Amino acid sequence: MTQQVLVIDVVGRTPRLLRKMPRLRSLPLSRTLGAVLPAVTCSAQATFLTGKLPSDHGIVGNGWYFRDLGDVFLWRQHNQLVQGEKIWDVARRSNPQYKVANVCWWYAMGAETDLLVTPRPIYYADGRKAPDCYTRPVELHDRLTKDLGAFPLFNYWGPTASIKSSKWIVAASRKILAEDDPDLLLTYVPHLDYDLQRYGASSVEATRAAIELDAVLAPLLDDAEARGATVIVLSEYGITDVDRPVDINRVLRSEGLVEVHTQDGMEYLDPWTSRAFAVADHQIARVYVKDPVDIDAVSKLLQRVAGVAEVLDADGKKEQGLDHERAGELVAVAEADSWFTYYYWLDDERAPDFARAVEIHRKPGYDPAELFFDPSDRFVKPRAASYLLRKKVGLRYAMQVVPLDPSIVRGSHGRLPASDEDGPVFLSSDPTLVPEGQIAPTAVRDLVLKASKLIPE
Repeated sequence: MTQQVLVIDVVGRTPRLLRKMPRLRSLPLSRTLGAVLPAVTCSAQATFLTGKLPSDHGIVGNGWYFRDLGDVFLWRQHNQLVQGEKIWDVARRSNPQYKVANVCWWYAMGAETDLLVTPRPIYYADGRKAPDCYTRPVELHDRLTKDLGAFPLFNYWGPTASIKSSKWIVAASRKILAEDDPDLLLTYVPHLDYDLQRYGASSVEATRAAIELDAVLAPLLDDAEARGATVIVLSEYGITDVDRPVDINRVLRSEGLVEVHTQDGMEYLDPWTSRAFAVADHQIARVYVKDPVDIDAVSKLLQRVAGVAEVLDADGKKEQGLDHERAGELVAVAEADSWFTYYYWLDDERAPDFARAVEIHRKPGYDPAELFFDPSDRFVKPRAASYLLRKKVGLRYAMQVVPLDPSIVRGSHGRLPASDEDGPVFLSSDPTLVPEGQIAPTAVRDLVLKASKLIPE
């Protein structure tokens, strides 16, 4: 008989933070969990669900250069981007009726799950963007929003990101657990991402966020245990303190390798004419080199850059399980105190207008500065309020509130952790689930199947 399992992905939780989270710490099984390179959300979650590394499942980061489209895209949502069998495919060979619910794990759209909830704004024809979510089945949307209100998109990411989004996700998970009774419920809880990147992992704010989130998670854990479900709580990576942004594309541009095109005085990355450019993703940068003749020279150039720890070539990528064509010709790894910006312009007056906005789908790289209101603009919050007023009356607006100074970012992730204290953790309510020792990230899929009683002990 199938055992019900709840898997909660508490992003950013490490042994250090777990000491501040008594409800999670009460789970009887605790093991360190190995990290995936890159140690970022999309790669880690794809590994957990397939049991494969990025070289096999193809999720080489939170985004990459789509060579056939000639453009960089981050935070795509369709599950067909994840190559290989997922956990539900394997489970249904033993139990064709195996019921899976996904609440905010990535690549949810198009997945063969029975229920799903994923952030999905409403993009109106006049340019406005409103908070909402995508669900399957369709009626789940109205069931959730009737009781919980609209998905709090602007608390899920951006300068106003807060515990409110995690509270909504937990409440939705509790409702689905009670009303839909899935065999497997996957829940992603993002709250620790915010203040740990804003203020650093060793900050008072990080401790406060851990304490706050532990209290929010408690009712969901209690519900699952009252139903006799097995609980697994894991994390994808640990966030560590940083103080050195590395402008990798500006280095490449200064050597004549990055090309741009201009419109209305603004510069846009031109990836298909660039000899080399980087897709920055926290502490990892995927470097795409147009002509193989340039690969060695680009590698040597980047190895000399302050803040770059190593540059992986074809052999290095293979050793790390990252040898997939999406990963680029080279992969740069930052020093422990450093991270990569996506900036490619040399003069802020030439920056595109999306640089000062929360625009995760238009920027050709990850931008943690989106977590801040520009501290150099003392009128930034009143201006933000005026933008919202324009939105409410149906006027077009451009939310220009994000700083172009990356030095305010204090936490990052992506490289492999230097110690277990800074790495992810695997917890479970079943103390017999795992023997002693660290758990490989590729083992998570089969451990969930084992907890579900779908593979032999």
